[in-house]
Amino acid sequence: MPIMRTKDENKKEALFRATIKLVNEIGFASSSVSKIAKEANVSPSTLYVFFDNKEDLLVSTYVEIKTQLAHALLENFDDTLPIRDIIRNGWYSVFNYVSEHPDEAAYMEQFSNSPYSELVDKAVVEREFVPFGNVMVKGIEQKIIKDVDISILAAFIFNPLFRLANPRLCAELEMNEEKLEQAFGMAWDAIKL
Repeated sequence: MPIMRTKDENKKEALFRATIKLVNEIGFASSSVSKIAKEANVSPSTLYVFFDNKEDLLVSTYVEIKTQLAHALLENFDDTLPIRDIIRNGWYSVFNYVSEHPDEAAYMEQFSNSPYSELVDKAVVEREFVPFGNVMVKGIEQKIIKDVDISILAAFIFNPLFRLANPRLCAELEMNEEKLEQAFGMAWDAIKL
């Protein structure tokens, strides 16, 4: 079995970076294969070594970002902690990821609101978040969290966080430890019984 060279992985990463940058600057339609390749400093044919087409690149970029987000969410995951503490740790981890990766967050937001979002294999993405989802189910079973669909719970926990963590969307508010704790408290209050 051939081993992929490091420089090939660097090219794939460069294509992801270029895709994020261009989509954020000029949108999906204007981000052509040739523009993405030029931004990544690779030939357009290199894109087809890694991806079937532009659509595949756009979807793969989104899936890669969601995978990174899941890894951030689960970085300090400890399911032996109380439910509230597990959710709090995850909330802070996601806040930090979004704060430190505003370009990726902007890409996710645009992608989620585009027709391309229908092309994502949702099972592949959701699989990355299973441990956190299991904690939510456990919280429901223990009557700690409201018994509603987990997607609704996640929306109330994480959607406001994306706005608060993005200085472009929330420039008038400087988040400090006190405000972060208040924000998490409000998210927790929205889902707890």
